[in-house]
Amino acid sequence: MEDAVSKLLSEFEGGKLSRRQLVSGLTLTAGAAAAVAAPAEAAAQSASPISRKTAVPGLQAPNAPGKSMYAHVVSTTRRKTIHVAGQLARDAAGKNIGVGDGKAQMRQVCENLKAALAAEGATMADVVSITAYITSWEKFREAADVRAEYFGANLPTATAVQVVALAFPEALFEINAIAMVDA
Repeated sequence: MEDAVSKLLSEFEGGKLSRRQLVSGLTLTAGAAAAVAAPAEAAAQSASPISRKTAVPGLQAPNAPGKSMYAHVVSTTRRKTIHVAGQLARDAAGKNIGVGDGKAQMRQVCENLKAALAAEGATMADVVSITAYITSWEKFREAADVRAEYFGANLPTATAVQVVALAFPEALFEINAIAMVDA
């Protein structure tokens, strides 16, 4: 990659490339490097009807220290869309789980998402997009590993929005999801 970048810079400095051609060449080189750096991701995408892209030329890597947390782009050839309402850290009886404990609440929220998805024949691997409403960035960051346990390499697109409060004052997170399955 360094050779390709050096060649592009040399050609630009020598007047052989316009600024637009330089940027285009650097973008293509970065994209090729990302594809080489992530062969497992590429292999998983080619075998699945859901394509997840964390490395997108021109966009910052979507990660926390050292680990991808979401995909920039998810596309699918599947035909059935499942919309899951926002899930809170409440069990089937309506009891609040993990009051003040971000990890316990994230685990319950993800378990609730799993249950809702299962009702339609889907799994967490079928989720293509989530929106997380959070009351504490600190608690959300603390729970990142729990969230990663549930999504693994099947990263959905994700948006996180801090809010003043949720429907239940003790709730730290509410997450809704969109999943796709074969019809």
